Amino acid sequence: MVESPLVRAALRIFTGAVMVFIYLPLVILAVYAFNASPLGGWPPSGFTLDWFGEAAGSPAIRDALSNSLTVATISTLLALILGTLAALAMQRYSFFGKNSISFLFVLPIALPGVVTGISLQSSFKLFGIDLGLHTIVIAHATFCVVVAYNNVVARLRRLPRSPEEASADLGADSWMTFRRITLPGMRTALLSGGLLAFALSFDEVIVTLFAAGPGARTLPIWVFSELQRSYQLPVVNVVALLLVLVSVIPVWIAQRIGGGEIARGGR
Repeated sequence: MVESPLVRAALRIFTGAVMVFIYLPLVILAVYAFNASPLGGWPPSGFTLDWFGEAAGSPAIRDALSNSLTVATISTLLALILGTLAALAMQRYSFFGKNSISFLFVLPIALPGVVTGISLQSSFKLFGIDLGLHTIVIAHATFCVVVAYNNVVARLRRLPRSPEEASADLGADSWMTFRRITLPGMRTALLSGGLLAFALSFDEVIVTLFAAGPGARTLPIWVFSELQRSYQLPVVNVVALLLVLVSVIPVWIAQRIGGGEIARGGR
């Protein structure tokens, strides 16, 4: 396709404008995190690291960070196990209703978070399950499993079946074939899917609001609850910047590992 210099220049300008539109708020957030003034305002009145020290010394923030890491880690492990098993079943076998079940697997990440949150909270109450960190883990696993499932399915579609068939012909059982042949071929897909699931769980807000019990606050919930308190705004900016970094880094690594197979979806 031949493009004129004017078209190329217009596309570059448009691309730059889109990037500014997307990332300018994050740049402003980062600037405010180092602003010396506790009241915000533009331009910043000076540079300081005091808010980072205040955030690091806050027991509430440390507890919320610990909760977020715990929930994200356990949710990711559950998602990888369930998503991998589901992907193997959907990709390796044919059965009635396969397409419908495949659609139901990916549906949770497409549903509005408020719908997912309300339905989960109603289910927990119906079965008499008290809300807490364990219910947050269950809630996060319902949509994180989609990320793992999508990544593993994408990889399985690319893996040739002949090595597995040869392994079976040589007398290996299903478990040995999976451990020696299939699993090594899925390793990068599992790693990238796990990183994406971790990032998705770590910064989740809406579903967590409905699944969290008293005292079970994750870091995004702490930010949400403290955002209306003006005296906490500088520390909130610091914590929000931390959330951005913790979310971006796993996604970047997963993108480098998984390349075109990355399928995070959105909420």
